[in-house]
Amino acid sequence: MSADTIFALSSGRPPAAVSIIRVSGPGAHEAGRKLAGSLPDARTAALRTLRDEAGGRLDDALVLRFDGPASSTGEDIVEFQCHGGRAVVDAVLGTLAEIGGLRPANPGEFTRRAFENGRIDLTEAEGLADLIEAETEFQRKSALAMAEGGLRRQIEQWQKRVLILSAHAEAAIDYAEDDDVGTDPTLAKECSELACELGAWLDRPRVEPLKDGVRVVVAGPPNAGKSSLINAIAGQEKAIVTDIPGTTRDHIEVPLLLGGIPILLTDTAGLRESDETIERIGIDRARSLIEGADVLLWLGEPREAPEHPRRILVHPRADLPERVPAPEGSMTVSSVTGAGLKELLARTSELAASLLPDEGAIAFNRRQAAHVAEAQEALETAATTDFVFAAENVRSARVAFDRLTGRAGMEDVLDALFGRFCLGK
Repeated sequence: MSADTIFALSSGRPPAAVSIIRVSGPGAHEAGRKLAGSLPDARTAALRTLRDEAGGRLDDALVLRFDGPASSTGEDIVEFQCHGGRAVVDAVLGTLAEIGGLRPANPGEFTRRAFENGRIDLTEAEGLADLIEAETEFQRKSALAMAEGGLRRQIEQWQKRVLILSAHAEAAIDYAEDDDVGTDPTLAKECSELACELGAWLDRPRVEPLKDGVRVVVAGPPNAGKSSLINAIAGQEKAIVTDIPGTTRDHIEVPLLLGGIPILLTDTAGLRESDETIERIGIDRARSLIEGADVLLWLGEPREAPEHPRRILVHPRADLPERVPAPEGSMTVSSVTGAGLKELLARTSELAASLLPDEGAIAFNRRQAAHVAEAQEALETAATTDFVFAAENVRSARVAFDRLTGRAGMEDVLDALFGRFCLGK
């Protein structure tokens, strides 16, 4: 446990009805007694009058005491639930700052101590960070599943299986004759089965589209109606619309919620041949965005549409007489009258939803997927080599799982993760 004791406001900024101030560390209980006179029994709330070192009254507050290691940080904790006025909060924090051995917490330090003291693993900490930042119901449920230890419990099952495989491989080495180095059919089969299971998990939708938004790219030639469609979907003027080809020089991103799904609607420069330097840069970026699109809305001729697994052919400006009829397989839309817009958004939402995990399902982020892929590759190799090399590859899979939970070589990751938290978390 840490030698110093930290404190911070753990609720929203005042003014508020109630503010919560937390103290964690070896000096937490003594600090609590200095302010409250006495502390209640562990996990029991009691009303106390808080006083400064001179005996001046600060506030009447509910005080809770938690004894480590059975606390959220694994350390002794005292919580003050006081009135939420700025003056009250500043007075209590100021009094705590005057107590020797106490210091203000750094961002995320309470959660980092919970991790370092074994109360949570790295996947739960990542889930908690995502939960704090969640803006949609999809995001909240996904983050909650992670924060409550859903992935941790799954990893524990994998770790137990890998540990058994490792013991199996080491035993095969111990009992093998000097010239008897071959494969172990049972070990190979079990390594292969676990590798296949990890592969199935890696094929699941990832969490990034849920967090960052599904990238819906609107593309086509100049004057196809891309910017008008962006504005119609957004419900406001986000992109400049003119009759001059090449008006859109760079992409424009509009974050939106579509049926509860976060999307990043992206307008792009019109695709054509151009000798104008700035426009050509915009066109190159447009092509790159098309390649990286999660969903592509193509407003050009269907025969010129780029290949894409989630492509929607859009026939825009359907209100103009010369635009009738629409090409087969295209969705007719008018940004002026709104005709076809509802159907287009429904189809876009359907494709976007296919990229998201089910509500409440466990979904890997990039870091987690990378370490699961390491373990999968090691186990696949173990399944095809003699038991001496298999033992080494199974050990590599164990290390990958340790990195996944944050128990090995993760200092840079930890600094970046806990820096996302607020001071009181």
